[in-house]
Amino acid sequence: MKTRGVLLVMLCVALLLDAGCKRQSGNGGSFFPASNQVAGWATTGDIRTFEAADLWKYIDGEAERYLKAGVQRVSTTDYKFQNKIDATVDIYTMGKAEGADTIFRSEPAVDVKPIQLGDAARLSSQSLVFRKEAFLVRIVAFEESAETQQALLQLGRGIERRLAR
Repeated sequence: MKTRGVLLVMLCVALLLDAGCKRQSGNGGSFFPASNQVAGWATTGDIRTFEAADLWKYIDGEAERYLKAGVQRVSTTDYKFQNKIDATVDIYTMGKAEGADTIFRSEPAVDVKPIQLGDAARLSSQSLVFRKEAFLVRIVAFEESAETQQALLQLGRGIERRLAR
């Protein structure tokens, strides 16, 4: 009888640990650098996550395209660079790398330059979009200045390092 109780407690603990790991691995928040982990960048908002079924609440009108590509969720938060440049970061978690590639290739490549980041990347005067494995990352700045592109690239590299974990 005592052995059964111990086994039952061990089973419950194992199930709780397993459930906790699944929640943690699905949490896109760990991909976002904390304030000043990337020089000059500070978070200014909470991390919001939208599962595939609720994607329309975040990108109404575009959600269907992402759903067809196999999106699982998007996590988003806001940053500020040196109290001058506001930016929003979206990290789309796709079911497969092909889904991230599909979305990346489907977007217009006008006034952008390809750069070395992740598996493929494009940088414009106010945005950086890159894909790495099953992730698609979009960083959009709301101000344009001489330092915007370099700042976006630094934040992108910080996110890329966290995606590799």
